[in-house]
Amino acid sequence: MNLKISIITVVHNNRETIQDAINSVLSQDYDNLEYIIVDGASTDGTVEVINEVIKMHSGRNVKFLSEKDNGIYDAMNKGIGLATGGIVGILNSDDVYDNNRCLSTIISEFQKKGVDSVFADLVYVRRDNLQKVVRYYSSANFSPPNFAFGWMPAHPTFFVRREFYERYGKFKTDYIIAADYELIVRFLARYKITYSYIPKILVRMRIGGISTKSLKNNWILNKEIVRACAENGVKTNMIKVLSKYPGKIMELVRKPK
Repeated sequence: MNLKISIITVVHNNRETIQDAINSVLSQDYDNLEYIIVDGASTDGTVEVINEVIKMHSGRNVKFLSEKDNGIYDAMNKGIGLATGGIVGILNSDDVYDNNRCLSTIISEFQKKGVDSVFADLVYVRRDNLQKVVRYYSSANFSPPNFAFGWMPAHPTFFVRREFYERYGKFKTDYIIAADYELIVRFLARYKITYSYIPKILVRMRIGGISTKSLKNNWILNKEIVRACAENGVKTNMIKVLSKYPGKIMELVRKPK
């Protein structure tokens, strides 16, 4: 079965990198692809860049929406609402897929394993050099008990059957930073959907995300992680969540295979 996959990218005033993200999706070798771009009424030329790049990939199935939203998670929910593929993935506007076979790899895993969700590894790269790796995020040792210690699979590599968004809900928009964490806790720990891990790098993520911009944001992130666990029946506390940081330091020295 040639499963249809929907990829969602949300963006607001990011003309610097949006072209890289779009090209990495529309250059994939998997044909049954629906690409949904949700722009939050950008004013810096992002919309013009998006339209130009879409023209370069004529023949691809692209949906483009530009209107005001209530933040990144509201925009993601709009994209999910527009999706018609059986599998849904989200790629941030700063990020790119590692190669043009990533979506084929994902679909193959769903077909071989018959699971509800799939995830893999990512690398953090410099903003001005996608080839310069500064941190390796491995999802290899993930299991649901790890949620209590602030660990989750790398969200940009997380692909899930669309039916679970319909059954268990989308992103909670009253979270500031960690709605992705809450959603994955909800799906994997509370509702126990099945998953499979692919030991490959699928995404290159530019450094400088919202959760690491300041100590304040980092504190908000960790408070929301504790809240997400509590809302989904995972027992934890702030001490457990903060214990993840030695492991994160090791990510800075680990090299891709």
